[in-house]
Amino acid sequence: MYEFGFIGVGHMGATLANAVIGAVGAEKCAACDVDAGKAKLYAAGKGCVALGAREVAEKCRYIFLGVKPQNMAELLADIGPVLKGRSDCALVTMAAGVTVESLCGMLGFTAPVLRIMPNTPAAVGAGCMLYSSNSALAAEDRDAILAALRPTGELVETPERLIDAGCAISGCGPAFVYKFILAFARAGENVGLAPETALKLAEQTVLGAAKLAIGSGEDPRILCDQVCSPGGSTIEGVRSLDAGDFAGELNKAVRASFDRTVELGKGK
Repeated sequence: MYEFGFIGVGHMGATLANAVIGAVGAEKCAACDVDAGKAKLYAAGKGCVALGAREVAEKCRYIFLGVKPQNMAELLADIGPVLKGRSDCALVTMAAGVTVESLCGMLGFTAPVLRIMPNTPAAVGAGCMLYSSNSALAAEDRDAILAALRPTGELVETPERLIDAGCAISGCGPAFVYKFILAFARAGENVGLAPETALKLAEQTVLGAAKLAIGSGEDPRILCDQVCSPGGSTIEGVRSLDAGDFAGELNKAVRASFDRTVELGKGK
């Protein structure tokens, strides 16, 4: 028997598997993927074992379902009969829009489930992972899974009804930040900076500003005011952002991502 099994070792699945292997040891973990060669390559590199999906369902205690929402029903139809005969395992799902209730509906029975929504900065231990569980999941199992995931970054318990909304910020948000960094760097180039210098300044400024916001505990509006001297340079740039409805455009991006997450949960 293995403690953790990962069905799907794509980018996010592998990121979480890496963290768990680092926390509990490769000998306690198993990897699986629709591409068996990919699973074997991953397992060989990490020192864990490669198994098929049904083998993971049979031999692992905590089973991560790292497949796309559109493929969840097919996977559960395959492994469901194996899971139904077990009372000593729990499922971890990270499929956008797929509720615990709908997942159990696909299974045909109520299984212990931890629903998580990680983000890509988990790869460097700076992630923000939302989580929620159903009543069938024992507290000790929930705590064991969360302890293994702690190296990914912040773990934020969230009512399941708000997971999709949170995903639009923490799950989709890194892409918005990267778009901002790129635009910020190009703006630096436009005022004469070399591309590599502009990018470095943009990246470090975003990192530093976020660290200050977290570390100081101050309201971001106060931090913004602290940079904006009356009649100075910064206030002119902030006024330009406001005139261009920067906040409104970001709101539209978050709403679009949220709406799409809801659609994915409905199988669209």
